[in-house]
Parts: sequence; C-alpha cells; structure tokens
Amino acid sequence: MGAFLDSVPFSGIIRIRDMMYGVDKPFRLDQGDVSFDAPDTVKQALIQAVHDNRSHYVQTTGIPPLVSAVAAKMRSKNGIPIGNDEEVMVTAGGIHGVYVATQGLLEPGDEVIFPDPLWPPAAGCIQAAHAVPVPCPLRESLGWRWDLDELERAVTPKTRAIYINSPNNPAGGVLTRADLEGIAAIAQRHDLWVFSDEAYEDVVFEGEHVSIASFPGMYERTIPIYTFSKSYAMTGLRLAYLAVKDPAVRDRVRKVLFYTVSSVSSLVQYGGLGGVVGDQSVVEQFRTELGARRDLFYDGIRDAARGILTGDKPAGAFYAFLRIADDWTPPKGAADSRSWAMTEMLISRGRVGCIPGVDFGANGENHIRFCFARDRKELEGALESIKAVFRG
Repeated sequence: MGAFLDSVPFSGIIRIRDMMYGVDKPFRLDQGDVSFDAPDTVKQALIQAVHDNRSHYVQTTGIPPLVSAVAAKMRSKNGIPIGNDEEVMVTAGGIHGVYVATQGLLEPGDEVIFPDPLWPPAAGCIQAAHAVPVPCPLRESLGWRWDLDELERAVTPKTRAIYINSPNNPAGGVLTRADLEGIAAIAQRHDLWVFSDEAYEDVVFEGEHVSIASFPGMYERTIPIYTFSKSYAMTGLRLAYLAVKDPAVRDRVRKVLFYTVSSVSSLVQYGGLGGVVGDQSVVEQFRTELGARRDLFYDGIRDAARGILTGDKPAGAFYAFLRIADDWTPPKGAADSRSWAMTEMLISRGRVGCIPGVDFGANGENHIRFCFARDRKELEGALESIKAVFRG
C-alpha cells in the first residue's frame, strides 16, 4: 500500500496554496472557501456543546440527533426515500465522504466514469481505492454538461459506477432533470452504481437541483454525498454526510469510517446540528449574495481581461471557469501548460490566486478557475490587479 500511494497524485491546488503563502497581500480567489461566517445557530450550538461537556467519545456513524436531522432533510428536501436512520453516516468533510464511499464500494480494477473537468480529489479517491477513473468530457457548448450518448459509450464491462457532481466544481454546470433521468437509465441498463456528489446543492442560480437518488429504483444503487461546508460556511469545521441503502456496502463504509476517524468531532457535530435544525433563511441569503458576486466578477472581468479570459456565467457553484484566448502568448520561460502559465503569471505579477484548468482534467486545459465567493472588496481588488497585469 505504501508504494501504491506513490501513484496517487496530489491535487495541484496544494501547490497553488503553497505558492500563495509566499505572496504579500494576496487575493485568495484560488481556494473554494466562502468569505461568510458560519450562521449564529452553528456558533451557538458549538458554544453550548462546550458548556455541556460534549467532549467524549460518540457513535462512529454520528450522534443520533444529527443523523436523524440529516436523514429527515434528505427525505423532505432531496426526495430520497431514506428508510432507517442507520442508512446515514456522518463524515469529516466532503472529501472524507467521497473517500469512505469509494473505499467501501469499489474493487481493484473497477472503472468509474467521472466528469472532466472535476474537483481533483474525486479522481484521487477513486484511484486510492485501486479502481480506475475514466474521464468523460463535459461540453462547454452544453453549459458544461454531458452528452449522454457519449457518456454511455464510455461504459465497458469493467465499469462499476458513474460519479456525478452537480452543480459542478469547477465549471458550474447544473445537470437538468432530463439529464439525470438519462443517467439513471444508463445506470439501470448497465447495472451500475452512482456516486452523487451534491456539495453545491444550495448554490444554484439557473435551473434546479435534483437528487438522482430520488428517482424510482435509484437510491438502491446511489450513494448521495452532502457537506455542511458550502451551505453553512463551515469549511474549516469538516462535516459532511452520506447515505447507503445496501447493508453490505454500508457495513464496509462504516468500517472505513471507523478506521479513518473513529468518529467525527463531537463538538463539530453539535455545531452542524444547530445549523441544520436552525433558521434556513441564511442559506438563501448566502445564495443571493453569491449571485451578486458572480455578476460583479463577470461584469468586471470583461473589462479587466481584455478578451483574454472569457466565459459564460455558471448556472451553479461559485467559480468562474474562464477560457484562455487562443492568441494569448505565455511569458518566455513559462510552463508548457497554458493554464499553468496563466496561473503562475497572475500569481507572480498580480497576486491573484487562481487554479489552472488542467488540474481538473485534460478537458480543463486552456481554462482557469477563480472563486467568486470572496467578499466584494477582495473581488474588486483582484479585478483591478488582473487589469494591470494584462495592460502591462
């Protein structure tokens, strides 16, 4: 296993993060972290948990009140027919949820079709499970969605699962209900599982968020994964959850959960409980402000980038995934990858954090990702800096 891990890549996001620590007064548009503070309901629940001495061992799969609350949420909001609350497990953030799910389901050599571009740890978790990540391109012409005929052609006898992420990180595409019905039909025709990464379920600007596990016969073959990070601005607290109906797979996932964290922090779980049972109007307030920041950034980038960086506003999530103009010439001595060359230039000359599109998959090359979930002052400063770089 030690030698095998040498073949599992780190995300380039780690390299960018290290680069940004050496930048004076940076604009942190590289990391997918909202500038909002966690809601008062979360903070008050955390404080109360401290006063109540909630600092002892808790259940491996999650404290019962939180498990019950998120199970109820998945039934009512997502339409997933959760049976017993035992089907639900709490994890230490979304990446941990993806890790335990892939470790619990996949066998060596299994193929998992996933969207290209996609958040890099998803493919890493598939590979860490000794399975084979198989990219299938999202089409920019379709609003960063799949061509379903192309998706089905990627299925082979070794395919075990399809990984979906809607809204998508980094491109912001939102799968339609018809898309998901088509994916469900493919999964049922070929007897496939689905990993449904719904981290950005509450950040949809156009269209609707639909959970594929809500369709008839799909929960049995779907592992839906959710996180508190984006909806409740709890990125640093590391809290997420998933559901598994199949008892055998669920038992495996429970074992992976135990052997990786034993149990998620008791205090964090009580904080999350405060968020999910508290006033949900804050979630809508976050989305409204993120929509305004999306407009601010896209209005500004048209002037700042002078046609060198272009793209349509995303339907969901909070990233600008912009195409690099074909006639842009990278600086002398720059990286061979055009997206890395652009990233390094904006960081070194403009102090603007961003992520090269190729880090999200081969189909992401010639693109660059900015996070517009930062506060308006930081976005405005970054836009001014980008303008100065391109005019220089």
